[in-house]
Amino acid sequence: MTDLYVLRVFVGPDGAGGNALGVVLDGPAIPSSERQAIAAALGFSETVFVDDAAAGRLAIFTPAAELPFAGHPLVGTGWLLRHQGVSVPVLRPAAGEVPAWEDEGLSWITGRAEWAPDMAIRQYADPAEVEALPVPGPEAGFVYAWAWADEVAGRVRSRAFAGHLGIPEDEATGAAAVRLTALLGRPLDIRQGVGSRILGRPADGPGKDSVSIGGRVALVEVRQL
Repeated sequence: MTDLYVLRVFVGPDGAGGNALGVVLDGPAIPSSERQAIAAALGFSETVFVDDAAAGRLAIFTPAAELPFAGHPLVGTGWLLRHQGVSVPVLRPAAGEVPAWEDEGLSWITGRAEWAPDMAIRQYADPAEVEALPVPGPEAGFVYAWAWADEVAGRVRSRAFAGHLGIPEDEATGAAAVRLTALLGRPLDIRQGVGSRILGRPADGPGKDSVSIGGRVALVEVRQL
């Protein structure tokens, strides 16, 4: 049997929230032909299969599709590898090389906005409008809704919907945080879902697309597939 590590990624400061993530460290034990079905059966927003821990090579699956890049799977997998004693400064999903590190108890990665899935980024007048939104159907595609909670402080309230990927509503979406941080060109403190927290930091200025995102990660359990 193969171990499955279940994490919560982007846990809020009060311990709430965090997006569930499944990580299979022994990726070669799972044939490529079986991975999509396993991800669908597990039902997490994403499941990661690590094919070469030392080199940081991995594959990311939603319940419905394989992704070349996703934020919370990379933040969580980087954290898990470090806590397993594997020093991997760069993760290598299909999109490209993703620097990964830990700082003051937070797990970080740097990615590019162009790697994130296409999405409609919709700004609303206030957090109450975002919180009142109904969950759209899969025909809506990827929708990221946000509003300023405190524009001066850079605090954002957001929700993300990706029914076409098998994710009606995502608890914490790192790729969307990369896109929004790149779009606004400033540091952000994003609260998403029921209580998740994502920090975004532009690596360049406005109009550039290299962004670092970070947050807290917690191990929930280790079980067998």
